[in-house]
Amino acid sequence: MDYLKIFRINRVIKYLIFCDLVFWSGWGFLSPVFAVFVVEKIEGGNLKVVGMATAIYWILKSLLRIPFSIFLDRRKGEEDDFWFLFFGLIFASFSSFGYLMARYPWHVYFLQAIYAIAMAMVFSAFLPIFTRHIDKGKEATEWAIDATAVGLGTGFAGFFGGVLASNFGFKILFVLVGIFGISSAFLILPILKFISPRSKDKGMLFSLKDLFDHKEK
Repeated sequence: MDYLKIFRINRVIKYLIFCDLVFWSGWGFLSPVFAVFVVEKIEGGNLKVVGMATAIYWILKSLLRIPFSIFLDRRKGEEDDFWFLFFGLIFASFSSFGYLMARYPWHVYFLQAIYAIAMAMVFSAFLPIFTRHIDKGKEATEWAIDATAVGLGTGFAGFFGGVLASNFGFKILFVLVGIFGISSAFLILPILKFISPRSKDKGMLFSLKDLFDHKEK
């Protein structure tokens, strides 16, 4: 058996895996120390604020996943999915930069809400694009490669995030998360020509009018 064939995957999947690796590695810097940041740096911050912030993220993201997914399923083609993913990654990155100015609990709640909306966009778009382009006969393997990349990236970033926060403070972490997030968004630009050939004729430009004018499938 040629084991190298296992890792011969198409370009769309490769870009998506790389995007996932970079994005979640970025957030991995922050995940182990977020609660410490809230308690130490937010006025009035305590474990209740951490719990509320976590609840806002998970509840809002969960409530939005179905309507976002229904909206994308009703659009013709994959260009809508692509831009949902692209802008979701960008908005998530902006939420990280917002923590550079956060001082009060309501700032944290607001930023968590933005992050939740952004991630609902990301998951609603990433999963169907990945599913449609996965190589036949390698479904489990390619999902496993993606999960492994994300897990390793997040794990190593978590270690370095703790070290960086201990030595340089929290601000550097928020900057790194934002930079990694924006980078992950631009890393997927090359797949647009594969999933939406017509976008090449438009110079990969996008207008909101295109999004809402698409015919239903």
